Formats: sequence, C-alpha cells, structure tokens
Amino acid sequence: MSKKKQKKVLGRGLDALLGDPDNSNFSNDNNKNSNSFQISLEKIYVNRNQPRTNFDSNEIDNLVVSIKELGIIQPITVRKINDDKYEIISGERRYRASRIANLGSIPCYIKAVEDEADLLKMSLVENIQRVDLDPIEIALTYERFINEYNLNIDAISRLVGKDRSTISNYIRLLKLDPIIQSGIRDGFLSMGHGRALINVEDKKLQIEIYEQIISSKLSVRQTEKIARGNKAPPNNNFSSDVSKIYIDATNKFEKLFNSKVTLKENSKGKVSLSTTFKSINDLYSFLKKISN
Repeated sequence: MSKKKQKKVLGRGLDALLGDPDNSNFSNDNNKNSNSFQISLEKIYVNRNQPRTNFDSNEIDNLVVSIKELGIIQPITVRKINDDKYEIISGERRYRASRIANLGSIPCYIKAVEDEADLLKMSLVENIQRVDLDPIEIALTYERFINEYNLNIDAISRLVGKDRSTISNYIRLLKLDPIIQSGIRDGFLSMGHGRALINVEDKKLQIEIYEQIISSKLSVRQTEKIARGNKAPPNNNFSSDVSKIYIDATNKFEKLFNSKVTLKENSKGKVSLSTTFKSINDLYSFLKKISN
C-alpha cells in the first residue's frame, strides 16, 4: 500500500470506512431500519478475511432462540459482489444463527466497498471496537495490519483508537507457546496470565507453569511471582504457603456454606469470595445458622 493511500485510509476513520449504504438498486424494507434491506440468505457469503475465528456454540444457540422469538433486531453489514452475491463485513454470528433458525432472508446494511484492503480493515476495526474478539484474535489482527499493510504501531493506534502500549501488549501474546495461546482463547487463563508468562523464555517451562495455573487456579499475581523467579512450582500440588491458605480457606468456606466457593485475588492482592445458594430459603437458613 502506498504511503499516500495509507494516509488517506487512516485519515478517514471508521465511520468513513464504513461509508454510506449504496441503495440505488434495492427496495427499502419499510419494516426495518430505513437504511437496511432484506436479502436472501442464499445470496450471502461469509467473509474469508473474517478476523473472528472462535464462534461459541452456546452463544449461537441462544441467538437462534432470540431470533425465532424476536427476529433480527440489528441488521448485518454486507458488501455487494454482484446481483446474486453479497459478502459479510460484520454480523457472521447473526447470519449463522439465522440459517439454523431457517430464515429465508435477513435485513442487511449494504456498504459500497470495492477495495479488498478497506474490506479487511473494516472487518478488523469493527470487531476490535465492539470487543467481540478474544485476546489472541486481536493480537493476530494487529499482526496482520503490520505484515499485510505495513502499518506501524502508531498507525494502528490511530486506526483502532487504542494506545500504543495496549497494542504492543496484545502482539507480544503471540510469543507464547501455541498451547498457551489456545488456553487464552478458550478462557482457561486471562491475558494477564499470558503477559506474565511471556517473560519466561523457555517454552517448556511456560507449559509447566501454564499447567500449574490451571490445576491450582493461580492468580495473575501468583503467576507473576513464579515467572520472575523463572522456575516452575516444585510439583503439581503447588506447595507455597499462599496456595495452602487458599485451598484451606476454600474448603472451610464450602463446608460452611454447603456450596461451591471461589476465591480470587486481584493484581493488588485483594481477595474476593463468591458462592451460590440454591434458593432464598437456603440463604435464610445459612443466616440463621451463623447468627446462632
């Protein structure tokens, strides 16, 4: 991409990238938003450059139920390829759920986008700004901006509205072992855990600590301490005094509440406790128990 073209794209911002819908060849659906149009699902195709790769099956199932009850409230966004083909810019989850719900057509915003580069940027930026992507998908998105469009961190920062350090922190996650990246994508550990593990250069050691995070439910702060020491816990049953306290406290609280208890420590060392009672009567019984 030339510097002149790059500057033009970045200067327009997201709203300009999305543009105004090209509606000259379509009849307006008066029951929908004035800028949306009903298009047959058979004419809609997924975007091969879609940055989102993880589609939670439970989310899709819930969306199917909602669509059957209420229909599509928010139209998806597409671009016209020809009279019989439209490519999704955003809204693939709604598209997938609509097919499962056996809808014949769905409302769409039609954007006039011809340049493949603009299409990719539009999809990436919209997903990032809507926080629909997991940390690794965001990291891969930023990497694609760098590798495919020769954008630097400053340019990406202006394009997506995030500060430079945030973008750099996401990109650094790609240095992690692929197994750990998968763990972040699947929600087994947080981005904070991942950032702590980046400081461990030995990939084998990264995996050992990762497994310990999962098995012992280590907090980010505990993980940071282990990473700074650059060594894994001595065995699979983390034997530090802090871990023993957490395990002992959890067991005692679960016995007291007669319910599963979760203890979490934030980055400042503050601990929160959460539990669930089956009913208000169980809660009342517990209150009577401790009041006595």
